[in-house]
Amino acid sequence: MILVTGATGFVGQNLVGSLLMKNKPVRACVRSRYNKYIESPLLELFIVKDLEQIASWEKSLQDIEVVIHTAARVHIMEDKEANPLAEFRKVNTEGTLNLARQAAEHGIRRFIFISSIKVNGEMTTIGEPFKPTDNTIPTDPYGLSKYEAEQGLLSIADETGMEVVIIRPPLIYGPGVKANFASMMKWVSKGIPSPLGAIENQRSLIALENLTDFIIHSIDHPKAANEVFLISDDEDVSTTELLRKVAKAFGKQTTLLPIPVNLMTFFARLFGKKTIADRLFSSLQIDSSKVRDLLDWKPVITMDEQLRKTAEAYIKNEKNL
Repeated sequence: MILVTGATGFVGQNLVGSLLMKNKPVRACVRSRYNKYIESPLLELFIVKDLEQIASWEKSLQDIEVVIHTAARVHIMEDKEANPLAEFRKVNTEGTLNLARQAAEHGIRRFIFISSIKVNGEMTTIGEPFKPTDNTIPTDPYGLSKYEAEQGLLSIADETGMEVVIIRPPLIYGPGVKANFASMMKWVSKGIPSPLGAIENQRSLIALENLTDFIIHSIDHPKAANEVFLISDDEDVSTTELLRKVAKAFGKQTTLLPIPVNLMTFFARLFGKKTIADRLFSSLQIDSSKVRDLLDWKPVITMDEQLRKTAEAYIKNEKNL
């Protein structure tokens, strides 16, 4: 049986559904009764509290072979906490390592950890993508909490023999996506003109279906043990290209005004929006060749197809509101 934490989250919910469709028994950790999964005799719900409040995973780990840990305190662009790093560490570092130690004690074969590309950093130079072997320590509180969790997991693997798989995805998109990607879809779907018509950056993304498929692929692959993987669609796009693709997914025409990036950056800083500007204008590329070369994996869905499904889900949700 496979234990999935964060099972009602964006990644976790899709992962549980995919595992069940492959006839794999799942114990899904949720905070309350949850009825959005397909009905299956292979599914068992396990109600938990907040990750940092769980002292014992004893009951949830019974009869488990593999743990897939997707639960996390997610990145917040304008965190209001007095000490953001401490809050991230409670969940992403201490909570993760507490679960991993207990998993090792219970003889769990493999622990799959969904980390973040922020462990590598915030941006790259075009043509110089992040690699799994990059030797950097992040300064962002979220990225640092994930980095510390990774280091702790590798130590636990070395000490106990439990296999660890670390996956660092970039921005994940797909049906049900939230936050900034959902905001972008909202104004693209309405045909609102945008000044983002002259951005020549390059960014790697990962489709939800591709990430889910790779996680499942890494459950049993012998060469995945104790490895770090960077995963993407292998189809980098500029912000301008992404907007055009989203518009196409909605069947819309989009007006993208070619405003110079320097001018937009100036006004973004003037109005305290530097972080948003960095995401829109900077590059973040990753080298995911390791997943192809070592695990013989390739994306199962194209960016255009995943965007089409995302747009369809968005339209359906808007009609139901």
